[in-house]
Order: sequence, then structure tokens, then C-alpha cells
Amino acid sequence: MTEEAKSSEPQHRPAVSMTGPGDGEVIVLGPTRMRVLEDGSHTGHRLAITESVLAPHTQGPPQHRHARHDEGFYVLSGTVRFTVGEEDYDAGTGTLVMVPPGTPHTFANPTDQPAVLLSTFTPDLYVQYFRDIQDVLATGRPLTPQANIDAMSRYATEPATEPADPA
Repeated sequence: MTEEAKSSEPQHRPAVSMTGPGDGEVIVLGPTRMRVLEDGSHTGHRLAITESVLAPHTQGPPQHRHARHDEGFYVLSGTVRFTVGEEDYDAGTGTLVMVPPGTPHTFANPTDQPAVLLSTFTPDLYVQYFRDIQDVLATGRPLTPQANIDAMSRYATEPATEPADPA
């Protein structure tokens, strides 16, 4: 094959992203340890995926709703309590919970054992929120309700003090 023919052939394959068991960005949010498996940089920002370990008796975030992304939770181990509006649901190992935009929700681990979640964000919008919160906590400043609301608002999210009106 001539040099000219070699240079006209495609020289790259489509990029494949792999995150191994010890890889990924780690974000620590109080008693929750999150590992970013995909932050959207390899998916055209269509999808982000995290793995979170919730310590026993961990309260989750304040109930909130996202305006522009779906959030999925797959319980890898343990039991996670999801609160959607005023309803509580206990999701055990193997349960998938999908939260569409506009749905008020939160989650917690009320048990004596750690719980592990695989979470999806479509699109990837919300991963930067977790980084922002970690930055606040790393400075030693308390995460005030207003600071949390301000961070949420940068990512099309707001506190949910009451269930959303059906559209």
C-alpha cells in the first residue's frame, strides 16, 4: 500500500469510554460517597452516570424537582426510601426508580446497612451540581438552605415544597 493510500484511510476508531472499578471522579457529600462513572463528556452530554454509597441512616437532599432532566436510580444493594411528593416507597436491591422532569422527589437510607445506587441523568446537566456542593463543603462553610437553592437553580432544579401540578 502506498503512503498516499494509507493517509487517505480513516486513522481512528470511534471512541469508547471505560471506567474501571477503581476509576472515576470521587465526590464526597457528607456521609454520601459518589463516584462519577460518566460525566457526559463521552456521550455528547446526553447521559451521565454515578454510583453512590449512602451510609446507614443518611438523609438525602431536600425534596426537589428538575426542570430539564430525567433522573434514574437503580438500587445495587441495600434499601433506599424514595419520597415522591408525600408518598414514601422503599426500594430494595434490583429496583429501578425513574423520576421524570417536574416530579418532586428525594431519597434516604433509613436502614442500618449501607445502600448503593447507580444513578443516571439525562441529559448530564446535574453532575456539576454535586461538584459545586462538594466545593462548598470542602471550604468548611456550612451548606445553608439558600446556598443549596442557589446551586440547584444553576442546573434547572428547585426545591419542591409541594407536589407539582399535573400538566
